[in-house]
Amino acid sequence: MSATLSRGSIGSYQLQAAIAAVHDEAEHVEDTDWPQIFALYGLLERMSDNPMVKLNRAIAAAMVYGPRAGLERLEPLDADTRMAGHFRLDAVRGHFYEMAGDNERATAHYRAAADGTASIPERNYLLTKAARLASNSGTVTSAD
Repeated sequence: MSATLSRGSIGSYQLQAAIAAVHDEAEHVEDTDWPQIFALYGLLERMSDNPMVKLNRAIAAAMVYGPRAGLERLEPLDADTRMAGHFRLDAVRGHFYEMAGDNERATAHYRAAADGTASIPERNYLLTKAARLASNSGTVTSAD
């Protein structure tokens, strides 16, 4: 990854490549250098007013500081017209609530995300996550 950043001025593509390199260095998600990814997304966020960068930085924040930190970083995205109501916000919220052990909220957000995506594989994945969590918490599920 250091070779990616050592060649002159740093732009958004170099930062994205560096983030990908850090992910690639980890054999498992648990081995990922999340503090470094969080910092790199911070640099990228200063260069770009891109809501997906903010979403990804919220994910990195949750991995470094816990799900509540991630949830707090999602709140401004609700007011961003480019992201408000986007299924990815619900999917990420579902993941954060799952991390926090709040299976009921996680299930609701996974279902909302599934309803918002046009991708059948994504929808099936999200509904499977919701069903698994609901069965673990005793909540009744419906696969539509």
